[in-house]
Amino acid sequence: MQKIKVGVVGTGFIGPAHIEALRRLPNVEVAALCEVSQELAESKAAQLGIERAYTFEELLKQEDIQAVHICTPNFLHYNQSKAALEAGKHVICEKPLAKDLHEAEELVQLAAKSGLVNAVHFNLRYYPLARQMKVMREKGELGEVYSIIGSYLQDWLFYETDYNWRLEPDKSGDSRAIADIGSHLMDIIEYITGLKTVAVMADFNTIHKTRKKPLKPVETYSGKMLQPEDYADVPINTEDHANVLLRFDNGNRGVITVSQVSAGRKNQMKLEIAGSKKTFAWNSEAPNEMWIGNRDGFNENLMRDPALVHAEARSVISFPGGHNEGFPDTSKQMFKEVYEAIAAGKQPENPTFPTFADGYRELLICEKILESNRKQGWISIE
Repeated sequence: MQKIKVGVVGTGFIGPAHIEALRRLPNVEVAALCEVSQELAESKAAQLGIERAYTFEELLKQEDIQAVHICTPNFLHYNQSKAALEAGKHVICEKPLAKDLHEAEELVQLAAKSGLVNAVHFNLRYYPLARQMKVMREKGELGEVYSIIGSYLQDWLFYETDYNWRLEPDKSGDSRAIADIGSHLMDIIEYITGLKTVAVMADFNTIHKTRKKPLKPVETYSGKMLQPEDYADVPINTEDHANVLLRFDNGNRGVITVSQVSAGRKNQMKLEIAGSKKTFAWNSEAPNEMWIGNRDGFNENLMRDPALVHAEARSVISFPGGHNEGFPDTSKQMFKEVYEAIAAGKQPENPTFPTFADGYRELLICEKILESNRKQGWISIE
């Protein structure tokens, strides 16, 4: 088997997660990585056991590299994705796809024109029970969607001394909690239910109006503590917490809460989808169990088990029931589908994986949520 050679751009928190998932695919070789300098690239390559190290421009010159994963801060996604497509590489980009709709639209058009495989890393779709909920809805087992309650809660920015590049709008964009984790929530809601969000009403809150920025580098989720003299006060103007009311194209309603200051919630996405036949509830911190609510009978707990789920969901399950699968497996399952397309040499007509067009869609919703918060009113999504 001739393996597809991949280059990974960026080695913060998510880059190594991509690398670990890619290494679990039999037809893929992580052949190279790149960083902001050759020295840093070589250091990271040695740590991660990758043979070749480059700067971004040099990586794109490598003819044997067929696919590129963009795992850099948000403000670099557009330029790097565009350059990779123009260099003839298939592109898998972290979300958000770009910093604004104009950039995202350009990438969607460029990718479509090129015919190259393009994907955005909305990996949370690939929890097996998320796929199971989608399939059950498609088979009519949920019924008409009456309402949706969703939340995505974290605590990694709980203290005023917690700091990261995502707090800086020039690197991350004008939204933080909604763009960073709310985008996953909005994507998975539309993915599972098949509904489109047609209007939003948002209310943001910045808990820490000023944060203490470390004068020394601290990596995401590192948990390292510095001394008082190691910080500088920085004003914060992006949201720590957001509530959003939603209206859907079936005429019904939903609500989401997103927070990065909820003590004890490390990375919890919860969904409760109430339908005319049943209610589905699921929690990403206990991803191998799904609650099914019934009005006139007993409620049910479905465990992630390939013998119990619908056939259409089995492709994203690798282990038998009782052998739990979690966050790292979601990227593996997504990349498995993406690299089937790359092996075929072109973007499928109807991709099963999230594409640049999906990245555009979530950016559109996020921008409308931002506009709603600024205007403190309902905003339609065309």
